[in-house]
Amino acid sequence: MWGLILYALGVAVTLNAQIGYAPWEVFHVGLSKTIGVSIGAASIMVGVIIIIATTLLGEKLGIGTILNMILIGVFLDIILILEIIPLASNFLFGVIMLTIGLLIIALGSYFYIGSAFGTGPRDSLMVALTRKTKLPIGLCRGLTEFLAVLSGWKLGGMVGAGTIISVFLIGFFVQMVFKIFKFDATKIQHETLGQTYKIHFRNKKEQLHVEKISEDQ
Repeated sequence: MWGLILYALGVAVTLNAQIGYAPWEVFHVGLSKTIGVSIGAASIMVGVIIIIATTLLGEKLGIGTILNMILIGVFLDIILILEIIPLASNFLFGVIMLTIGLLIIALGSYFYIGSAFGTGPRDSLMVALTRKTKLPIGLCRGLTEFLAVLSGWKLGGMVGAGTIISVFLIGFFVQMVFKIFKFDATKIQHETLGQTYKIHFRNKKEQLHVEKISEDQ
């Protein structure tokens, strides 16, 4: 949950930098304008589509994947409505805010992927591409961000200097944070939805059943 909050916070900071949206936000904002929904709602819709794609690529769904898909969009809308993040007043301040926002996003990615409850939709795509192509995880992240920019720009999302900075920095920050924490996302064995049910619900139900039988006896 901490990772999801950090991620949403990082996205809000990059939006308020006002020098061009980060790649996925270009797409989310473009989609929100096109179909008339909030940015958070657009984020959730995109998450659903990506989950379907990554499932076809062989990635397993976990409860963390579902929570990521829903809660980042919800948290983002709340942060934007509360207006707790200042707007950049000039280009230099905007660059600083954008850089901080991208670093927060990378930290958020580390925390929720490290929980091993399933990666978020966009990170599932990053990990799936890394497994399939054997390319560095930072490069795979950068490629997906670039494609998101192109699609979002076509839909009317704002592209600016910050967008170009984001395309090059997000992959670097993700790889840097993972390296600092000695974290290899491809080696994490995520708990699937089926395993979560078995470990935390079915086993508990069976335990309660056994305890009830013991009490009756």
